Amino acid sequence: YLKGIYHWAISSSQHAECVVEPGTTSDVANILDILGRTRTPFAVKGGGHTSNPGFSSSEGVQIAMYRFSEIDYNEAEQTVTLGAGLIWDDVYAALEPYGVNVLGGRVTGLGVAGFTLGGGYSWKTNQYGLTIDTVVAFELVKPDGTVLQVTNETDPDLFFGLKGIVTKFTLKTFPQTQVWGGLITVTESHIDEINEATADFSANVKDPKAEIITAYNFLLGQPGISQILFYDGPNPPSGIFDKFMDVPFFTRDVKTRSFLDLVQASPSNVTANQRAIFHTVPVLDYTPSFLNVLLNETIFWGRELSNILELHTGTFISYAVEPFLPDILTHTDQPSAYPPDRSTRYTPLNVYYTWLAEGNDQLFHDTVKQSVSHLTAAAVNEGQQVQQAPLYPNYAIYDTPLTKLYGNNLPRLQALKKVHDPDNVMGLAGGFKF
Repeated sequence: YLKGIYHWAISSSQHAECVVEPGTTSDVANILDILGRTRTPFAVKGGGHTSNPGFSSSEGVQIAMYRFSEIDYNEAEQTVTLGAGLIWDDVYAALEPYGVNVLGGRVTGLGVAGFTLGGGYSWKTNQYGLTIDTVVAFELVKPDGTVLQVTNETDPDLFFGLKGIVTKFTLKTFPQTQVWGGLITVTESHIDEINEATADFSANVKDPKAEIITAYNFLLGQPGISQILFYDGPNPPSGIFDKFMDVPFFTRDVKTRSFLDLVQASPSNVTANQRAIFHTVPVLDYTPSFLNVLLNETIFWGRELSNILELHTGTFISYAVEPFLPDILTHTDQPSAYPPDRSTRYTPLNVYYTWLAEGNDQLFHDTVKQSVSHLTAAAVNEGQQVQQAPLYPNYAIYDTPLTKLYGNNLPRLQALKKVHDPDNVMGLAGGFKF
């Protein structure tokens, strides 16, 4: 039971009346039939890494997908079929002996299902696009219990906007060598140098194998940087990461290593088992001026929340800069609900707050929304046209309007729901409501 309701953020867990763990599509079909007939609230959980309360948890029936743990590599087709209960760490480990990989999570502990269905930004996105762009097929149990193999060729409508519970994903695979990179932490006195390096990388590095995450953090009363460098090869060309490597560091773990080892070197589990919320700002360019605003935002809210709560521990604030090349949305011509417009690439700045006390939930939720509004206005003020930009569903806070996620695709998605879920069975579950 405890495993079934567990979430990475404890604020995303609820005490369900019961946990059910299906192992076959027939199980899922029977469960949906009972839930639909009895109008019982439920939730579906893959990896359990959402920060939105009630999205993959329920006080009714918790469906835990752990038993869907298949990893079936097809060398001839250059695809792998993955069960919906897996986390990416398991997938990377299983594929490593074959010298191939998929587009999955960049940090440890992320689930395959939610990550893929939300779009999926990976360490290979510059080369191959979003994770959703590499999906070949879904195994889907529709709300009426029908089991389908959904592809863009056999059922383009459902492939575009799935309705039901996905039990398997078939993804394209790509060659994988050792990689270079890892985590660097930097203290307050050298943040300006990281700002300069990040702005320079975002503007000038065009090698699609190179990616970074620069996280501006506030912890224990002071700001700092968690810097992840990645190169999809054992040794990066000179010049790409030199500015980062020249900055004096507090800790540094950067080397040639396996892909899995790099992913597991990320610090994402340091704040597991706390209360948490994500939100996001769409950004066109990480300019020096915008990064300075971001640093000031980190310090302001870090100090403000510490003062309000009269403590300097138990809260963690992070703004993660994730630059991508401008052409990342051009790697496929198959349609997807997100992103609604592929003509412009917006990078998803991740805003991430954690805290300890349930009584402070609303304070942190309201603050993260206020911060996102301020940062969006700052981007607009420097000429970035992001007012109507779509938000990345996997980062967007729970009450984000659907138009902000799916744009002009929303009417089609709502029409699909009426066709494939006329009894609104999936409306009994968590998530964004269509």
